[in-house]
Order: sequence, then structure tokens, then C-alpha cells
Amino acid sequence: MPFVDIQLQSLIVNQSAIRVALRFAACAAVLFIIVEVYTAVIQVNPTTVALTFLVFVLIVSALWKLRYALFTALIATGAFNYYFLPPIHTFTIPGTQNWIALLAFLTTAGIASQLADRARKQTEEAIGRRRELERLYSFSQQLLTADNVLQLLNALPNHVIESFGVAAAVIYLPEKGNLYRAGVDAPDLDADQLKSIIARGEPMMDHQRNLSFAPLKMGVRTVGALGVIGYLSRQTLDAMGSLIAIAVERANAVETLTRSETTREGEKLRSAILDSVTHEFRTPLTAIKASVTSLMSNQGLSADDRRELMTVINEESDRLNRLIGEAAEVAQLESHEFQLDLQECRVIDLVHAAVEDVKQVMGKHPVDIRVPEDITVRLDADRIKEVLVQLLENAAKYSSPESPIRITAEMKKSGLNMDSNFELSVADQGAGIDDMEQGLIFDKFYRGKNQRYRVQGTGMGLAIVKAIVEAHGGKIGVTSQLGCGSVFHIVLPMKA
Repeated sequence: MPFVDIQLQSLIVNQSAIRVALRFAACAAVLFIIVEVYTAVIQVNPTTVALTFLVFVLIVSALWKLRYALFTALIATGAFNYYFLPPIHTFTIPGTQNWIALLAFLTTAGIASQLADRARKQTEEAIGRRRELERLYSFSQQLLTADNVLQLLNALPNHVIESFGVAAAVIYLPEKGNLYRAGVDAPDLDADQLKSIIARGEPMMDHQRNLSFAPLKMGVRTVGALGVIGYLSRQTLDAMGSLIAIAVERANAVETLTRSETTREGEKLRSAILDSVTHEFRTPLTAIKASVTSLMSNQGLSADDRRELMTVINEESDRLNRLIGEAAEVAQLESHEFQLDLQECRVIDLVHAAVEDVKQVMGKHPVDIRVPEDITVRLDADRIKEVLVQLLENAAKYSSPESPIRITAEMKKSGLNMDSNFELSVADQGAGIDDMEQGLIFDKFYRGKNQRYRVQGTGMGLAIVKAIVEAHGGKIGVTSQLGCGSVFHIVLPMKA
């Protein structure tokens, strides 16, 4: 390997020497062409020749380095004297006027070369700074894509290589105790070297080994170190170190905030569950306990009284069983531990079955069914009937007695492909839902702020409805106005 490296370096040196020689030769050749044109083709005065040579010197200085421009200026001075200042074809300079003209030309060419070279260098520096800023901006954008510290640290070395074109990059954080690498194998970029950079607290460039190092500083605090194979300016290293440190601290803060938010939401959900379970389960248990106590007291209860108490126990037991079933169903639906039994069924039959199931709850509410008898769709009949049952029960609970409830269903075409959608809606004439609550009523355990103490319930019904509809690939929404009632509408896509 060392022999190969020596050969490669020798080849690079030879190519550079050849390029330098070719540029010098090109400068001399162009001057020779200008002389030939002005002596053999076009007869011009010395002033025109001097200006032409001066323009060429400026061009050389702007394109290449100062040494090529000075070489061109010297050759141009000699050619100007030999071919265009009398006596022609000699290097003799008779008269003070010719000396002044020649020195003026040489001085002007030298000064112009320096100015052009300085302008070229400043342009190159400006372009280089612009490229560094563009790379830093792109690099900073990449740092914002990760909110997880481990994910960020694993991706950072690759981002450094992609953004700055280095051969390898290594990041070390004392808190993590690991090296995060990318690129070619770099034994010189080890933990001890990076620890020394942390202790030093400032960038370092090792030109002999083509290495660059930078501390990752957050203000005055150093959180780690960066090492790369390749040369980067001190300003770039400083900026990279600050950007990486900020990104790591940001990812740490986001992780901490996420954990805190998760904990807070868990506590909130736990409180909601306990509140709902305590309130809703206590009512039937209290009724059952009171009925059982009365039956056990044997205080001369009549047969009708005993029958009434047994009826209370039976109804409240059913209610308690339903509450437990709803809680279990919510957990099952959210964990996706169920499969839809998709079958072709008539919608009108489905609606009649749902209305029959809630007949006792509906009481005196008239039900207006507007469903064409010829609509047949493919869905899980039991699950969609459960959706209708929940919506009808809600409509009955939250509407004034004897107010009508309307059920509508239809097939609609939508989209460029004219796909079919099955649309089902349940409308009531209840109190309506506030605009701010319409986005919350489908959440688990949420109940309307004005209804939660007036109407019994757990707040799980609409959550179950939403889960079933979304399992069919559909959407559910509500349109409501205070004092005018609500319309719950369901859209299910029908595949051909």
C-alpha cells in the first residue's frame, strides 16, 4: 500500500508539472500569434500593440495565477521592444522616450496583473464561502429530520460526508460512550483523539494526515467531538460543531418532551377511564346492591315487590354487562384484533334490524326511513348494524321525546374514475353539538359538557362507531347546529 501511495503522489506531481509547462507555453504561443498578425497581416501602431498585449495579460491573470501573468508581461515587453519599438528586430532601446514607454508598459502590465489576480482570488473566495454556506444550510436542514437522539447520531456522519464531500466522519459523545462512524475506515479517528479535542475545546487541522477536528460546543459547554478525513476551513468546522451540538440538544429535548407528553396523556386517559368507570359502574351496582338487600331483609315483601326488585337486578346486570362489553370492544377495535366478515346484504334489511334492536330505547321517537330497497352493498352486516344501533341510541338519548329521527342511505359516484360510495346518515332534532366539541365527540370517554350529567353513558359509543367505520376504509363526520339537531354521516367506499 505505501508503494502504491508513492506512485500515485508521483503521478499527481508529474501531471501538475505538465499542466504548468503547458500554460506557460500557451501564453508564449498566443503572444507569438499576436506578433505575427500585427507584423504580417495588419500593420498597426505601437500603441495598439501595447493595449492588445495589456488586455492579454489581464485575461491570463484573471484565468490563471499571477506567475503566468508576470511571465506573459515579461515576454510581451520583450516582444514589444523587439518587433515594434525602433530599431526593429533588435533589443536596443535608443532614446529616453522609448525607455519610458517600455517601462510604462511593463509597470502597467505588472500592476494590472496583480489587480486582476487579486480580483480573481476574491471571487474564488466569495464563491467558496457561498458554497460553504450552501453546504451548511443543507446540512442544517438534514439535522432537523430526526427527533430521536440515537437515530440522529447514526445518521449524522453520513450527512457530513454527503454535505461536505469528506472521505469519512466520526462523532463521539462522552454521554453515550460510542463512536458513530461513516465512510472509509479511519483508524486515526479514534476515541482518544476525539477526547483530546473535547479537552482542547477548539478546531484542529492536521494537514499531514489530512484530518480535521471540531468540538461540538453548545455555548461554552462541549458535548462531544467531530473528526473527518478531509480539509475543512476553521469557520466551517466551528459552524458544523455548533449545528451538531444544537441538533443533539434539540433531539434530547424533543425526546424528553415526548416522554413527558406521553406520561401526561397516559395519566389523563387513566383519570378519564377511572372517572367513567367509577360513575357508570357505580349506578347499576348500587341498584343491584339495594335490590338484593331488600330481598334478603324478608320484611314482608309482596310477590309484586319481589318481582320488581328482580326485574331491577336483571336490567341493571344487563346494563353492567353492556358497559364491560363496550370497554372490551374498544380495546379490541383499537388493537385491530378482529376481522371483518364482508358479505353482500340489503341495506333496508340492515336498517330494520337495527331499529328493531333499539325499539325499547327509541320510545315514542318516530323513525323516518328513507332507504331505497334495491341498494345492496358488501360490508360486515353485524358491525354496521352495531354502528346504526349506537347512532340511533344517541339520537334518542339526546333528543326531546317524540322528536323524529331520520335514516337515509344512497349510492353516489365520485372521482374521475366514477367510483361508488355508500353514504348513510342518521339525523335528529336534538340540542345540537357545539362547534368546538364536534372534533372531540369521537374520542374515547368524551361526553358533551352540557349532557354528561343529564344522560347516562360511558363516552365509548361513538369511539366504537368510528373504529368500525375506519376498519371498512370509510369516514364518519357530523354536521350540527345548536338548537337544530345533528346529522351523523358515514361514507364507505365500494370496490367493484
